[in-house]
Amino acid sequence: MSAKYTNIKASDLMVRALENEGVEYIFGVPGEENLDFLESLRESSIKLILTRHEQGAGFMAATYGRLTGKVGVCLATLGPGATNFVTPAAYAQLGAMPMLMITGQKPIKASKQGRFQIVDIVAMMQPITKFAKQVVNGQTIPSIVREAIRLAEQERPGAVHIELPEDIAAENVEEANLFEVNVPRRPGCADKSIDEAMAMIKAAKSPLLLVGAGANRKRIKAALEDFIDASKILFFNTQMGKGVIAGFHEHYLGTAALSDGDYLHCAIDRADLVINVGHDVIEKPPFFMEHGGLKVIHINFSPAEVDDVYFPQLELVGDIAATLEAITAQYDTVEPHDFAFFHRVRNEVMQQIKEGADEPRFPMTPQRIVADVRKVMPEDGIIALDNGMYKIWFARNYLTTQPNTVLLDNALATMGAGLPSAMMASMLYPERRIMAICGDGGFMMNSQEMETAVRLKLNLVVLILRDNSYGMIRWKQKVGGFADWGLEYGNPDFVEYANSYGAHGHRIKATQDFVATMEKCFEDGGVHLVEAPIDYSENTRVLIDELATRACVI
Repeated sequence: MSAKYTNIKASDLMVRALENEGVEYIFGVPGEENLDFLESLRESSIKLILTRHEQGAGFMAATYGRLTGKVGVCLATLGPGATNFVTPAAYAQLGAMPMLMITGQKPIKASKQGRFQIVDIVAMMQPITKFAKQVVNGQTIPSIVREAIRLAEQERPGAVHIELPEDIAAENVEEANLFEVNVPRRPGCADKSIDEAMAMIKAAKSPLLLVGAGANRKRIKAALEDFIDASKILFFNTQMGKGVIAGFHEHYLGTAALSDGDYLHCAIDRADLVINVGHDVIEKPPFFMEHGGLKVIHINFSPAEVDDVYFPQLELVGDIAATLEAITAQYDTVEPHDFAFFHRVRNEVMQQIKEGADEPRFPMTPQRIVADVRKVMPEDGIIALDNGMYKIWFARNYLTTQPNTVLLDNALATMGAGLPSAMMASMLYPERRIMAICGDGGFMMNSQEMETAVRLKLNLVVLILRDNSYGMIRWKQKVGGFADWGLEYGNPDFVEYANSYGAHGHRIKATQDFVATMEKCFEDGGVHLVEAPIDYSENTRVLIDELATRACVI
């Protein structure tokens, strides 16, 4: 423990505790129950980012955590302000993003307002966070903040919540201390488990490597690259594991954007061992285990959560990077495997990704949109995907070169997060090209944050793929044999809508204009909205009909 303070207001102590943790921003919509905290924040080094809705604040805080590994902080008042954090809390918790929510509450020692706006927010948050606690004594603030942030950032990262009642925030504390911030080192995997893994790898005829969401860490990326170079094993990834290793890598087999049936599943069906690195139960594995069939080595910070389709025969529990380094160090004892079939599958996957990349029809097809977005985005450019049918196409066809350049959500899979996520990326990396990619439905759920983006003077392009309906559900309605009913809506004039916020609106009227329009937006800087109608008729042809008839004899 370090510096001591006396006769300090509890809200001041709260802000100092957050400063001590290295907090840079607080995103939020304050209310009257936060006014002491807001006053304490006024002279702080922490920047307040005022948003237009608590969801936008929560999504920005979660994305800060996702991109930096440090906790993102957001602020709301009691009642409806706090309940608006429920979706971002679940988003961060399921997506393993470190985030701290601070909410206000009516006085807890004495109140003359009865039950007005009173909801038990702590109880509400407990099932969807790692930690939720009300501050009942201002002197405990340093320990509560330290514990909350420690848990939020600890593997597996997630959401935490602190409720600061109005009267506690205003009270004076006689004595308090700030805690030293330390980052604990995770233990490595046992040597015996490494030896067992090497025995399984040596016995396998056709091993594959699967990269999951938990592998998206800097040290793990380097360790994975060394392992792939040493082993020559082909790898594929889940949607949340996309980008950990470059999609242009010669051993990249593809992204498991579909649960089954895509071309890369030909290789999975042929494999006898999957080395599963960073598996996260929020994404079901792109294979179903059966007793006596495919074997799996589970490499992760924590043990596997076993169910009917995932029961790994070996679990290497500990620091993932250290585990991979230990395996790589012994890999020269492994006889080379025959990967000829897997390379043929890889060639087919790459051909499928290229199919339709130059399709001239208008409205544009998903394949053409993905290909054209790839053309305008440099290696370090970041796309932030909202949730809709286009997400599958980008997960499947968009090849990455650097980690965290495709921000998609295959955990909660909520709509409305694409724009705030892109805004956060733009704040962190103002020199890089950042693009939010949203359906018209998802965009309108938090479209008011366009004002926030303009006010913050961000450089950002927002691409809206317009089909005037909840397209993914409408497609599944069709595939399921249901009537086409109940999922269409109208839209505002998106160009005028963007202009009304002080952004710059554009409408794509011909396929050949797309790349030039995007380039001009990025060159001009500022906030741009580009509306492009999309033709989803390819969904069934490619993702169902063609894959259903494809043969695994490649």
